[in-house]
Amino acid sequence: MTHTTNAKPIALVLGATGGVGGHVARGLHARGWTVRALNRKADEAAKREPRFHWLQGDAMNAADVRRAAQDAKLIDHAVNPPGYKDWEKLVLPMLGNTIAAARDVGARILLPGTVYNYGPDVLPEISEDSPQNPVTRKGKIRVEMESRLERAAGDGVRVLIVRAGDFFGPEAANSWFSQGLIKPRRPVVSVSRPNAKGVGHQWAYLPDVAETMLRLIDRDSDLPLFARFQMRGFWDQDGAQMIAAIGRVVGRQPKVKAFPWWMLKLASPFVPMFREIAEMRYLWKMPVQMGNDRLVAFLGEEPSTPIDEAVRATLTDLGCLEADRGRMEKPRALLA
Repeated sequence: MTHTTNAKPIALVLGATGGVGGHVARGLHARGWTVRALNRKADEAAKREPRFHWLQGDAMNAADVRRAAQDAKLIDHAVNPPGYKDWEKLVLPMLGNTIAAARDVGARILLPGTVYNYGPDVLPEISEDSPQNPVTRKGKIRVEMESRLERAAGDGVRVLIVRAGDFFGPEAANSWFSQGLIKPRRPVVSVSRPNAKGVGHQWAYLPDVAETMLRLIDRDSDLPLFARFQMRGFWDQDGAQMIAAIGRVVGRQPKVKAFPWWMLKLASPFVPMFREIAEMRYLWKMPVQMGNDRLVAFLGEEPSTPIDEAVRATLTDLGCLEADRGRMEKPRALLA
């Protein structure tokens, strides 16, 4: 890569075509960063988003990541394998490549975190330092990801982890909202409820998640070497608040149906993705809430979009409102 003098800070975004990565990348660009994005189909991605500097490459290739990270101050590690396919084989090697590149160039790593690190033993209220005893395959991988980043921080690599609840919002296609609650590209006449009646759930609106990350990055010099924060997001206190917001936005109260957990259980031996989703049921059987005291103490507030506005933007993106149906081209698969 040719070295040029550039007054703008450089960020490498892995997963810039995804939900979190895309929102963070656009936010960085708006803040004056030069955004590099590594993609296996860089030419196609560049046509969709010409504001970024797209580089041909694969996050599984250490040399590609290192080349793309040259002179970067930030590496946003927002890349995930599609579905649950080969998670055990792909997730940790990709993170290893990011850690190696960040160590070489002196960049801070930004990782979107989840609640999957935690098992039932610490529910319902979780702090950043609660014991991590996951009971699922994906949870164990998530714990190992954070453990490796913490060890890297011990060697001088700067790390920022921001944990949030279940995503919803524009571009949050692979989410519980878009595949567990409603059906994309159709008018909302019914809503599935994954949680038991009266059980609260924590949601995270993607633009708010990205804005939170960006405000933390704005204050990079004030962050410790290893920084970990949690978002409160939208707390649905009894499992009915999100459904009520959907009803207000569409102008009618949808029929509420129980989520077909039984079907996932029956199909789990044959469909690996269903097995992984079924393992997450414990997060819907009791209220789970990550506290944001540390985040509020640092930033002064947590970015928060009014729920009806957030739901309207989400349903618009999914083609579920009358004026927007038909623009969706193909079904989207669930990735919790």
